[in-house]
Amino acid sequence: MSYQVLARKWRPKSFATLVGQEHVVRALTHALEQNRLHHAYLFTGTRGVGKTTLARIMAKALNCEAGVGSTPCGVCSACTAIDTGRFVDYIELDAASNRGVDDMTALLERATYAPTIGRYKVYVIDEVHQLSGHAFNAMLKTLEEPPEHVKFILATTDPQKIPVTVLSRCLQFNLKQMPLTHIVEHLSRVLEAEGVAFEPAALRHLAKGAAGSMRDALSLLDQAIAHGAGKVEDEGVRAMLGTVGDEHLFALLDGLVAQDVHAMTEVAKLMDARSLSFDGGLQELATLFHRIALIQFAPEALLDDTERTRLAPYAQALDAEYLQLAYQIAIHGRDELSLAPDDYAGFVMTLLRLHAFRPDRGGAARVATRPAVPAPVRPAPPAAATAAPARPVAAVAPAPTPAPSAAPVTSAATVSATADEDWHALLARLPLTGMAKQLAQHCELSERSETAIRLRLAPLHKHLLGKPQQDKLQAELQLAYGRPLRLEIDVAEPASETPAERSRNAQRERQDRAVASIEQDPFVRDVVDLFDASIDESTIKPV
Repeated sequence: MSYQVLARKWRPKSFATLVGQEHVVRALTHALEQNRLHHAYLFTGTRGVGKTTLARIMAKALNCEAGVGSTPCGVCSACTAIDTGRFVDYIELDAASNRGVDDMTALLERATYAPTIGRYKVYVIDEVHQLSGHAFNAMLKTLEEPPEHVKFILATTDPQKIPVTVLSRCLQFNLKQMPLTHIVEHLSRVLEAEGVAFEPAALRHLAKGAAGSMRDALSLLDQAIAHGAGKVEDEGVRAMLGTVGDEHLFALLDGLVAQDVHAMTEVAKLMDARSLSFDGGLQELATLFHRIALIQFAPEALLDDTERTRLAPYAQALDAEYLQLAYQIAIHGRDELSLAPDDYAGFVMTLLRLHAFRPDRGGAARVATRPAVPAPVRPAPPAAATAAPARPVAAVAPAPTPAPSAAPVTSAATVSATADEDWHALLARLPLTGMAKQLAQHCELSERSETAIRLRLAPLHKHLLGKPQQDKLQAELQLAYGRPLRLEIDVAEPASETPAERSRNAQRERQDRAVASIEQDPFVRDVVDLFDASIDESTIKPV
């Protein structure tokens, strides 16, 4: 017996086995059970979401020998003939190749005759939007007053191209793209039934590649089974699709958080060596930025607890405003790949742009976004000034006198172990980066002895308690104190200000002083009075 592809073998044959279109199934089921049948239905949606499959199930429900109902038996001669495409009263027409008025006229003439063996004649017109204008006009009268024994089911991927006169004569159902979780679950059931070994991570890549189409997902699954010699493994699927693995994406995020350009460019080199798609990499990176932003503003929108846990540390480490900018950089970088000397150069430049616009990277890397206020001069006389248009005032506050900073020390340097050692000052000298630094800054020192150091971390930040960052922090503390120390971290509300809170409070104070400095500047006040202007406080940045 010849092999049957999975997309055909696992095509749903009843409403109960249709995946992901519950809203349409519910409406059609109620209509069939209550015998409230319309003469024309329009199914819209992207390719592979079940439009023609629904049409076949509807045809069986209308012509099943057991009677009209929502659960056709599937074994009678009518049901089996429709499944195999041999039922004479079930007619599928491809509008892409039969789009003329003559084709439509011939179809409508045949529709007037009674069914040959079935209860209803069911006409399915696929990609109906490709019919010509004259063909649509020929349909109108029949669609409005069709014979009792005829049902029309129209399917399209582009309903905008269908005349409103046709739309108004149909019951319209919009089929949704398949959610990724539904595709993964269905592929798992198929592979278990087929007896094929698989790795769950591989199915997620296939589901992403299918872009909401179950048919495409099953076709990709067929390809993956052949590529993996009877197995569906994560590495093989990624190689087949040329997709960027999670390890590359999260390595990029780690490098971005740690402000480590070298680590980010190394990921680009690895992707280039493995011929991975840079376009797909930027697409996946933009998706990650989107998911991280959701955690910051609407965590309940993420239904996957595993994903929420994985991305939560990045939501803490990356500023919300910067995330919006990073998303824009990623999607624009993807658009500009075709303009770059080559995809690798375009990808690396996008990574460098993400790094260059990362805030709080130190004075050497800070870019001035506003011109400095010119030296104070007296405004022109009012008579001459009336010709000048009023405009907002944007300014940079004078730089406050910098506080003396402690000299940096290396990991091998030791610090005083006296009881009054300041935790804030200690952290300022430790060479921590990335998530380990985030963990330390959100902790409060609660107890210290000769053999252990105990910290307190607020429950809000408990997602930072990863083993790698705890090990890194413990190692740096041991080097700093010059002796073995056991690190213990309790999850409880801190009793005092943590380094992270102190930093935020200091930033707010600097901003408030900068705003006050601008508002009290005599020259600025004269300009505001003269031009009836206002100060845009969002443009004031302390320097």
